[in-house]
Parts: sequence; C-alpha cells; structure tokens
Amino acid sequence: MAGSNAVRQPVKAPVKRMQERQIMNQEDVRRAMTRVAHEILERNRGAEDLVIVGIHTRGVHLAHRIAANLAEFEGVNVPVASLDVSLYRDDLRVRGQSKVQPTDIPMGIQGKRVVLVDDVLYTGRTVRAAMDALVDFGRPQQIQLAILLDRGHRELPIRADYVGQNLPTSIEERVMVRLLETDGADEVALIFDDKIGAKRDS
Repeated sequence: MAGSNAVRQPVKAPVKRMQERQIMNQEDVRRAMTRVAHEILERNRGAEDLVIVGIHTRGVHLAHRIAANLAEFEGVNVPVASLDVSLYRDDLRVRGQSKVQPTDIPMGIQGKRVVLVDDVLYTGRTVRAAMDALVDFGRPQQIQLAILLDRGHRELPIRADYVGQNLPTSIEERVMVRLLETDGADEVALIFDDKIGAKRDS
C-alpha cells in the first residue's frame, strides 16, 4: 500500500506555560476595602467594642486598611491585632510547617466583637485555625469574617460576613493577591496553566 513505509512524526506533548489574568486592580482593591468598612459599621452600628484582627501575612495589611477607613468614616481608632495560625492548622502534615510569624494581640478581646481579616477565603481551614487561636486569648462576644476575595471550594462550613469580591475558580487555578506593603502594588490575579500545542475547542 502506498505510503505504508512513511515515518510517523512523534506527537508533541502539550507544553505547560503559566498564564496570569488580572481580576482586581488597585482601584478595585481600594473600593472593595472601602465597601467592607462601611458594611462593618452598618452591621455593628458603629465601631464601639470592635477589634480588627488580621491573619498573617496579607490579612494584617488589609486589617490596617480597614481600621484606617473606620477612623476616617467614624472618627474612632479601632485597635488592630495580628494573628499567626500556623501551629493551629489541622493540615500541617500535608502542607508542612511554614515560618511562624509574630502574633500581636496587645488588647483584650474578651467580650469584644472581633473582625477577622484575610485576603482569600478558600477551603476555610485557615479561618477555622484562626478561631481556635483566638479563643486562647479570650472569649469574644462575636467573631466576624472579612475577606478580600472568596474563591469557593469550601471544605468546612465557613462563610464570610464581608466579601470584597466573589470569584468562582477551578481547583487547578491559583489566586495571587499582591499588596503595596509586600509586593509594591495592589492587584489580584488568577494564575492558570495554558497548554501550548494542545487541541483547543472551537
């Protein structure tokens, strides 16, 4: 048969290349934090007895921004604390132990309304660990949760009270939050694999 001796060319495997798509820019982040601060004031009918607790690392910076907004809107300086949850996580064997950051809660939280702040809400395990850590410092009247971005895929029944933006994602995608204090710019990006050479649907 003609062509039976033709040499078949090997099929090239798809090449993975990381792609990035911006989800929030600097102005989006600013507006989100401003809205969250307004919602905190509305829900709590002011800023009395509030304590803002940021989860390391970027949650701490966001907590300070929320407190600055509350001071601007209400004229009250709400105390800000920082919390490391590394030793309270239930998935240390899977994740491995990360560098422990300083926990600084100089004010009492007994009977206070605590607003936990983090950058991304994903499985919920970080927030669960944060709540476990908090009760070692006292028994708050209430714990609320403020998040810059909720990407879904919860593994625990945890829901944020204040959300800057909801972003449905796939498990394979990564969310990268960059803040001025740590990265030199405010931005949220979605990072995913782009398989170059793979067949694409038309």
